[in-house]
Amino acid sequence: MRKPLSSAATPLTDTLSPSSIPLDQIGQTLASIYDDLVSEGVPEHLAALVRQVRQSDAEAAAPRAATPIPAEGPAQRLALVVEDDPQIRALAETLLEETELDVIGCDSAEAALTVLQARGGDVALVFADVRLAGAMDGLQLARAVATLWPRARLVVTSGHGIRRPDLPSEAVFIAKPWRPFDVLVEAERATTDPAPPVT
Repeated sequence: MRKPLSSAATPLTDTLSPSSIPLDQIGQTLASIYDDLVSEGVPEHLAALVRQVRQSDAEAAAPRAATPIPAEGPAQRLALVVEDDPQIRALAETLLEETELDVIGCDSAEAALTVLQARGGDVALVFADVRLAGAMDGLQLARAVATLWPRARLVVTSGHGIRRPDLPSEAVFIAKPWRPFDVLVEAERATTDPAPPVT
């Protein structure tokens, strides 16, 4: 229970000094308030802003030990290979390791989303199959990436005789069996083409 303020109490400036309340605790408290607002039906533009803030917070808090960052340069850009067939995933990973991108392989959309939530700002390329292990498929992952991480180049592939599935307009579709050259071209575009502005 809070004690009432009195004239003999510690001055308010001392109580709320930066050393007494960690900034991350303040951020967590504000985030929980936003959780309540979102569940009560706040306008979509505010909910989108909250998602954007959370994404930035997750990126700032994510451990970066797995990919060393040069002291003088920017963070290493990533390529996500999302494929549930281990042999095809290994082939795509090996291919993309020849580029300047660091490569992370995921066997499901859920695993890819975990990486995106932690390092979304570093992800330059998402190369995903339509059919994946887990509850989400590659089409749902593509929509999530286009909405929440629009700066990542999105390449979707499938070997089930479909021409181009219902994908976000900015996504590239490559039918299986894909040619290594086509994948390398998309990786090059992911690192050289200007990213679309975040709206």
